[in-house]
Amino acid sequence: MHLTMFTDFALRTLMRLAGEPARSFATAEIAAEFGISRNHLAKVVRDLAGSGFITTQRGVGGGFTLARPARSITLGEVVRALEEEALVECFRADGGGCMLTPRCRLKAKLAAAREAFLRELDTTTLAECAYPAPTRKLAAAT
Repeated sequence: MHLTMFTDFALRTLMRLAGEPARSFATAEIAAEFGISRNHLAKVVRDLAGSGFITTQRGVGGGFTLARPARSITLGEVVRALEEEALVECFRADGGGCMLTPRCRLKAKLAAAREAFLRELDTTTLAECAYPAPTRKLAAAT
């Protein structure tokens, strides 16, 4: 299984929020901390909010926080919500154009593998993967 960069950024963001659940974060702050595009992260934040994982507030003092406790969000839930790309062509909503479809023996095996992957992710909560606040190095005494 290959997760998109979009889902990777979403998981990183949620892990960071889980590390300090009482705090509100700004897109620019998380983008800088993880070295990712602020514009791309803004789209990730929009989708996370639309999927009910975070709440957002605009304006001064705004930002985003987890919408519910990290222990109640599984990695499988997040991946299911954000991964839209079909694993293989025949998994697409329109069935794709694979010539093997009528007699294919691979599709069922791939579907089972995908479900096993997601079931495994369902066993891990965001709280278990919380990314702690970065430690600040103290200046050495001179």
